Amino acid sequence: MKTLVIGTGGREHALALALSRDPSVTEVHAAPGNPGIEQVATLHEVDPLDGAAVADLAVALAADLVVVGPEAPLVAGVADAVRARGIAVFGPSGEAARLEGSKAFAKQVMAAAEVPTAMAHVCTTPEEVAAALDAFGPPYVVKDDGLAAGKGVVVTDDRQEALDHAAGCERVVVEEYLDGPEVSLFALCSYSEESGATVVPLQPAQDFKRAYDDDAGPNTGGMGAYTPLPWAPDDLVEEVTQRVLQPTVDEMAQRGSPFSGLLYAGLALTSRGLRVVEFNARFGDPETQALMALLLSPLGPLLHGAATGTLDQVPAPRWRDGAAVTVVVAAEGYPASPRKGDVIHGVEEADALEGVDVIHAGTARNADGELVTAGGRVLAVTASGADLAEARRRAYEAVDLIRIDGGFSRRDIAAKAAGA
Repeated sequence: MKTLVIGTGGREHALALALSRDPSVTEVHAAPGNPGIEQVATLHEVDPLDGAAVADLAVALAADLVVVGPEAPLVAGVADAVRARGIAVFGPSGEAARLEGSKAFAKQVMAAAEVPTAMAHVCTTPEEVAAALDAFGPPYVVKDDGLAAGKGVVVTDDRQEALDHAAGCERVVVEEYLDGPEVSLFALCSYSEESGATVVPLQPAQDFKRAYDDDAGPNTGGMGAYTPLPWAPDDLVEEVTQRVLQPTVDEMAQRGSPFSGLLYAGLALTSRGLRVVEFNARFGDPETQALMALLLSPLGPLLHGAATGTLDQVPAPRWRDGAAVTVVVAAEGYPASPRKGDVIHGVEEADALEGVDVIHAGTARNADGELVTAGGRVLAVTASGADLAEARRRAYEAVDLIRIDGGFSRRDIAAKAAGA
């Protein structure tokens, strides 16, 4: 099976790496890729947002499967353009990707499907925002209704900060604050007229959104993650599948926009029960890196089954024993204004450690061929081990070998779960 991965980030590197290790995959291509992806795939120049160009490339390569990684191309309908050329695509249609592309649309779907989520007001004026903030009270939760690359959410006790964030958005969703730990659950989804909507959940993970230790600092796209969750209820996956995932994809099918690809449910386990924080329509960073490190099943057949409506015929995912921890190394100034162009040292040494994969996210090569920073989240250092403690030790051992001027990482990823 020839595969083509679209995107430039850590998620795409993790998926390309997993596909390269799949015996059923004969070739891995990526576009545009990054220096890490280049180690496991043949790179091609293409604009990920240009559906026609991506489709042309897929046809030229005679690709059997195209994996559209980022949210922006999915919302732009790139999967539709490729699918129209007769090529299997892992990724929802542009219409189905609205589950991520519009927080307001996602709320409508959840209401129709009776999915538990936070109470919310959709606001388009400063007056509406102010009234919604006062109705819910602090902590204030304000979400940009559109795509914001993981930086569209503000959670704060400062009312003025909440108002200022809303003022920079055309439309926002103001929500009640959800207490309790957050969990990420990804599910592979497919649809066919014969089988209807099929949902295959992966194992749960947890990520860390705040920039600094002890959940201090601004929200980010994610500073680290781990899986599995030793503290999670035994029936969590079953409950989320029955109450959240299946009802959502069933509702999308009823609306004439069946969802195929990856549905991510960001969840809060509140004092009042399970609640959905948000949906994403694709694999997320940095949980994907940790999950791929433990996935024992070959990835290609799972993605192809989702893309072709035959997921119900593919064996369920199997997982390695043990645990995986991902620690993000970020550039100076992240998330507000990350510095680019700083030389990165120590990646090869870190990547050579036992049980470690250094996943590239925001990297590039300068004119001298040196590896340099090209984004806020530069690397996602992922390690597996017999348990969380060993995985953490290996991950931070690798992180400590990597040197970037001004670069930083959180030191408490999975610490509480590992008893550290």
